Amino acid sequence: MRLFYILDVLATQQSPLTPSEINQHLNWSKQTVHRLCKSMVEEGFLQYDVNGKRLLPSTTMRTLANGLLTSDWHASAKHQILEKLSGKVKETVNFVIPERPGMIYRDRVQTNWAFQIHLPIGSHVPFYCTASGKTYLASLSPKNRRTMVESLHLEAITANTVNSVESLLEELTLVQKQGFALDNEEFYVGMIAIAVPVLDPKGRYHGALAMHGPTLRLDLSSIKDHYNDLRSAANQLSELIFSV
Repeated sequence: MRLFYILDVLATQQSPLTPSEINQHLNWSKQTVHRLCKSMVEEGFLQYDVNGKRLLPSTTMRTLANGLLTSDWHASAKHQILEKLSGKVKETVNFVIPERPGMIYRDRVQTNWAFQIHLPIGSHVPFYCTASGKTYLASLSPKNRRTMVESLHLEAITANTVNSVESLLEELTLVQKQGFALDNEEFYVGMIAIAVPVLDPKGRYHGALAMHGPTLRLDLSSIKDHYNDLRSAANQLSELIFSV
């Protein structure tokens, strides 16, 4: 059971930690923590960061955690929440979570409009120029947020893409305060989007609920009118995903 306490510390702190830093939250014997961490690395559930000092969940652990959340009866109910939201906003809606390559589309409901933007389930999109990605970046602590942003290749995908570290950090501060993020044709010319975070019971980031559509039908003012619908649906998702 002690292994789960170590994983809980890593999940709560949301950053790589040394065994000694982990033990600051557990107050066990130093030898015990180091032994358990070594065992978890050997079994493939934890791995060291690029500097070889701090521990973080391995790909195996992330896959296991994601599987526990997605391979259950909740999947159909979660999809129905998206169906209901899409019917209300009359646009495509997506449930997106962060992975190392970027934000990944876990579920979506496509609008029936003739003009559509095709981003199928399983697609990865960048953190820095998508509404969902910005909600994730904004959820990080200021220190981790800066580190993350500075590590990104801020390519100007469109003329509207924010590709300055300081400008993006300024926007992310606003996202954190207002509780939603926008994509103003930053990832795809002719498409705008809005996203809100989906949080766990402790207020920690899990994913994002987003809607997008073409500028032929939407503008930044009208898309923000759907914030309350998105927030309500995101709360429903949180209750469902983390229900006992």
